[in-house]
Amino acid sequence: MSEITPDLVRHLGVLARIELSDEEVQRLTGELDAIVDNIAKVSEVATPDVPATSHPIPLHNVFRPDVVGRMLTRDEVLQNAPDAADGRFRVTAILGEEQ
Repeated sequence: MSEITPDLVRHLGVLARIELSDEEVQRLTGELDAIVDNIAKVSEVATPDVPATSHPIPLHNVFRPDVVGRMLTRDEVLQNAPDAADGRFRVTAILGEEQ
């Protein structure tokens, strides 16, 4: 039985604030239903004696020494900035008065 319905996809679109056409709703209904079915199949096979894994090959981090190097001066940092004032980057305001 299908768990994913067109109404559920439309509801998810509203929650995500995504406007979906009727074609997109139909396509996503099938795709999401296939995803849910595949997750259910994996859940059926998963057993407590099989350890969970996030990657098939063991990974390890490669670290480098944390050594302070030459740092840029303020003038070097600001030399390519499109606009600067008082030793700072100057940017256009993005928040309106309602914020």
